[in-house]
Amino acid sequence: MKRYAVLVTIHIILITTFSITAYVLCEKQLWFSSLLAIVLLIATGIDLYLMQMKQTAMMHRLVDSIRFNDLTQTFQPPFRDRSMRELAEELSQVIKSFRSQLLDEEVKHQFYENLLNKVDTAVLVADRNGCVLWMNQAATTQLGQEPQLPAELLKVPIREAQVIGVHRNGVLQEMAISSTLFVAQGKEQLLINLKNIHSVLERNEMEAWQKLIRVLTHEIMNSITPIISLSDTLTERSASQSMNENEYRIMLQAMQTIHRRSKGLLDFVENYRRLTRIPRPVCTYVNGNELLSDLQKLFMEADIRFQLPEEELTLYIDRAQIEQIVINLIKNAREACIRISHPEITVNLAKDAFGSIVLTVRDNGEGILPEVMDKIFVPFFTTKTTGSGIGLSLCKQLMNLHGGTITACSEKGKGSCFTLTFPHHA
Repeated sequence: MKRYAVLVTIHIILITTFSITAYVLCEKQLWFSSLLAIVLLIATGIDLYLMQMKQTAMMHRLVDSIRFNDLTQTFQPPFRDRSMRELAEELSQVIKSFRSQLLDEEVKHQFYENLLNKVDTAVLVADRNGCVLWMNQAATTQLGQEPQLPAELLKVPIREAQVIGVHRNGVLQEMAISSTLFVAQGKEQLLINLKNIHSVLERNEMEAWQKLIRVLTHEIMNSITPIISLSDTLTERSASQSMNENEYRIMLQAMQTIHRRSKGLLDFVENYRRLTRIPRPVCTYVNGNELLSDLQKLFMEADIRFQLPEEELTLYIDRAQIEQIVINLIKNAREACIRISHPEITVNLAKDAFGSIVLTVRDNGEGILPEVMDKIFVPFFTTKTTGSGIGLSLCKQLMNLHGGTITACSEKGKGSCFTLTFPHHA
């Protein structure tokens, strides 16, 4: 740049000198000499102007190459100068480096786009008004090329996973949806992922029905089989003309057995009706300490301990229904510990690592066999000789109506733990 600065300085000195010379010569009326000085002045100014325009043209080429993504340009110095040559080389290197970075970004963009197009989960980006900005192949398959999100998707609260129904070509599709709000270039945008779980729900529903039908079939057959057998016996007995006292007593016992099994079958159907007519919960805000304190008054045994939370926890629940769940779990825990010399049952209310409120009922009883763990919430399934099999199923349905979950873990001979997880509420 030193030579360039020297050239500019020389041009300025020459322009100043020729201007003064032309003025002096004009004063002395030396017209030819003054004209010559003026011509030299104009020539020097033009040369300085051209020199500046060459450098400006090089800058314009740089700007245009960036503006129009023409990153194949190379730059030559506008005149022979080492500083200008170095500047031109640096500009060419900058363009080359910029081209390399853009190429890397494009490769990454294509990689991630291809990766997102390969997953079977629909991923899309939209603004707060529901205008779709980008979607992967799975989203296009499930929702089509619609520029606007379905209204059902916009109603889902942010950061809350839900299962919703979306009408597509006249067909209702169940989808699991979750969304995240982020800010890009100063604008709020939604990152939404969708999973079509219609087939999964149908399969799970079919499996649930099959389990229920197996249990129903087992219970009904246990009642119907002896009734049929006894009916045949009574029919044979009634065919004879005479009936002695012994035969009459046998017939009476058979009639009593039929009555008992019929009543048992009626009770079974009544339990089924009870299980299918659960009222919707009427939720209010309930203090967690008060809930456990009131439950503690119902179970004063020394082997049942209630651990009250250190902090004040508030639950949005139907108090009567949740108390029914906890009472049922404590009764089950007591039955599991009936043959334990030192039974321990603990009821605890706390927050988990994710900030959710959880209530646990833990015992050191006999535990649950691994082969029946997946059936304990199935209606009418029971391992008890006198159980109806609707207790845990009722608990699960009540927790589902509350928007929460109930889970169980157990180890044979070491006890069981049932966990109630309640959803967040403002």
